[in-house]
Amino acid sequence: MTPAPSEAATRATDPRAAKGAPTPSRKAQEAARKRPLVPNDRAAAKVAARDARREEQARMRRALDTGDERFLPARDKGPQKRFARDFVDARFSLGEYVMFAALAIVVLSIAVPVTSQTQILVFGFFWVLVLAVVIDAFLMTRKLKRQIGAKFGSVNPGVVWYASMRSLQFRRLRLPKPMVKRGEWPK
Repeated sequence: MTPAPSEAATRATDPRAAKGAPTPSRKAQEAARKRPLVPNDRAAAKVAARDARREEQARMRRALDTGDERFLPARDKGPQKRFARDFVDARFSLGEYVMFAALAIVVLSIAVPVTSQTQILVFGFFWVLVLAVVIDAFLMTRKLKRQIGAKFGSVNPGVVWYASMRSLQFRRLRLPKPMVKRGEWPK
């Protein structure tokens, strides 16, 4: 026997009306949630765990390529870190080219005859470059702190370090991939 349409409408709108089924007992609910600590088929469970881990890693890799905030690793999540990434990616940074300079210095130290004067020049150039990179990073982080403070109110502790480490990476090798072109400053 089905209830009349007006009776069904009353039940749907009245929170005190019966719901049609008894509430399961606590014992029944706990039994439904129970799972064994060790699965019955350990090999199948291992394969399933490996597949789940691979799928999660693939989803994270796609997020690093596309910038999808939902699946990024925890170290890259958040609006302040996104702003810092866009800020760093929009500017030219000396830190991007330190590795190339270090490689050139190694090649020069091998190719050029070893004299104390050439070594002083080559390594002096390297230390001047390192000092220039430190000054560039310092100025960049000051400007970034001001802009994040103006936009978000306060600066999360790791954002400035995150931005300075990103500025030392070669642009094409940065992960998550740069989403802005040089000169496209974040708003």
